[in-house]
Amino acid sequence: MSAATSASRTDSRPGGRSARVRSAVHQAVKDLLADETADQLTIPVIAARAGVHATTVYRRWGSVGDLLADVATSRFSGDFVVPDTGSLRGDLERYAADLAKDLGDPDTLALVRATIGVGGEQGAAVCRKERQDQLEAILDREQSRGNEVPTIDRTIDALLAPLYYRAVFTDRTPTPEWARTLVAHLLPEAPEPHRTGEAVPADGERTPGPDHPTTNVVRENPDRARG
Repeated sequence: MSAATSASRTDSRPGGRSARVRSAVHQAVKDLLADETADQLTIPVIAARAGVHATTVYRRWGSVGDLLADVATSRFSGDFVVPDTGSLRGDLERYAADLAKDLGDPDTLALVRATIGVGGEQGAAVCRKERQDQLEAILDREQSRGNEVPTIDRTIDALLAPLYYRAVFTDRTPTPEWARTLVAHLLPEAPEPHRTGEAVPADGERTPGPDHPTTNVVRENPDRARG
């Protein structure tokens, strides 16, 4: 069963007992991930922690992989605000910094690792989809302002790929400061324009040009001044 099928099935009966069961099972998964590794998660163990019958969990989710995908979808879509700073650079820097904070949270990181580890490509797609949708919203908004934007693939390669790689596959926690630097690779700063009358030599030091006001100042001859 796909993650999309699982999610649609679990969302088909909102409210009442269905919502309570889903909430209890989701919380059980999060609690267990704080104490156990993903390969120790089983439907009976999750059901026992949630206080429901294992058959209920099997019937609604089918497998641990589908259950993790549903928990991840709910987690990643529920509490992440897409920034609107007024500029693409500002939006992406804020987004990258916020995502670094999110991935730096041990509970979030445990869920991401479990979803990818158990679900494979399907789990990775679940983790990627919500983030891709959020980035597309930022790019679409900037494009609607009449500005050029990088492609979604370039944006994912520049921001999501290094953030997730560092968080999931290394022991280095992504920091907001480091995450902001990723935007500079995607959106290089435009060079500062030269001011009229200034020449810029190879060493980068600006020197007055021939039209600069200080160039044509006539210095008084000290001998003439004494005479």
